[in-house]
Amino acid sequence: MLGISDFGLFLVAVLLLNATPGPDTAYILGRSIAQGRSAGLMSAFGISAGCCVHALASAIGLSAILAASATAFTFIKLAGGAYLIYLGIRMMLAKPGGPSTADTVRDVRPHKTIFLQAMVTNVLNPKVILFFLAFIPQFVRSDAPQKTLAFLLLGVAFAVISMFWNSGTAFLAGTLARRAGRNPRVKLWLERVVGATFVGLGAKLALTKT
Repeated sequence: MLGISDFGLFLVAVLLLNATPGPDTAYILGRSIAQGRSAGLMSAFGISAGCCVHALASAIGLSAILAASATAFTFIKLAGGAYLIYLGIRMMLAKPGGPSTADTVRDVRPHKTIFLQAMVTNVLNPKVILFFLAFIPQFVRSDAPQKTLAFLLLGVAFAVISMFWNSGTAFLAGTLARRAGRNPRVKLWLERVVGATFVGLGAKLALTKT
């Protein structure tokens, strides 16, 4: 009724796209390893909120404006890359806990902060902007009577699927981190590996021409 076509194919494509690792997955893994399943789940909710922001921006045309403006797009790309590098360095500099703090979680952040950081990580990813511009329009007919609503519906569907996928990732990573947490040194090195991944992704995001 809204002019959406091949909705089933859209759902399959979204699942496949979510299976591809990127900054969002790295952030969820990082928080799950550092702070447990609840933090990972909050990260997943934040990523989904960022997807909703992109969906709204696409529906009202802001994403097209950003993509058309070289200056604005470059700013978003550099800001997103710098933010990922900052998060990665923060994880890499985490200090090991002593024997008395083996069961204490380091770098504990409030859930509200985790949610906002995850959302910012998603919103500042220029590749997500381009994804919404290039991907979602393929499933909206040119003669759709309610193009804005169609964009919003597809965007929300994308966010919901992402939330379930990312929640599963957070749960699995948090469970593995809990087991690794019995050995603080293993957990510390896991955090450093994820932090280094953040730095690499941030540099690639900022330097790659899109």
